[in-house]
Amino acid sequence: MNPSDDDFDTEHAFDDEEDGDDSVEARVWQLLLINPGDEETALQQFAAYRDAVGHADEEEVEPIRVIAQVIDWRSGFQVEADDTRTLVQAIDELASRWNLSVEWDGDPDDDDFHADVDAASLFATAYDSLTPYGYTLWAWETDEDTYAGWMTLTRDNEPLRELATLLDIQVRLGSEVT
Repeated sequence: MNPSDDDFDTEHAFDDEEDGDDSVEARVWQLLLINPGDEETALQQFAAYRDAVGHADEEEVEPIRVIAQVIDWRSGFQVEADDTRTLVQAIDELASRWNLSVEWDGDPDDDDFHADVDAASLFATAYDSLTPYGYTLWAWETDEDTYAGWMTLTRDNEPLRELATLLDIQVRLGSEVT
């Protein structure tokens, strides 16, 4: 698969027999391209991914660790588990890329708001707020005491799940975060 192909078709991109490339690199490209309508950003992130893995043996690379680095605060986020302010900012930043805003059921600029919420409830609130507009908030498992995630168009939910499985990334819907 050539990342510069202008005719990328998400419906067929996940059929390994059709495109003939089931490498980790091809799957990472497909995952990055799921960013709604933003091939330019996906190309930049893919180039950064390639630079980061450089000459490493493909079997030694944990794709999600590198992906997290190249998408952070542009197409995804990773924040400390107890930092609800930064989590709200990160999700708001992603939503704003598509001219969306999250209805937080309170004022996230207010200290009392953060005293009464945790990351799981914020994920659920954001998920519920974005779903009617055709977007899905995802979380992926981290080894650290952090929360991480990204957004996709809802139509890409199944392809995302397939790619995540192939890349050994444990994903959950934002409404399923605990």
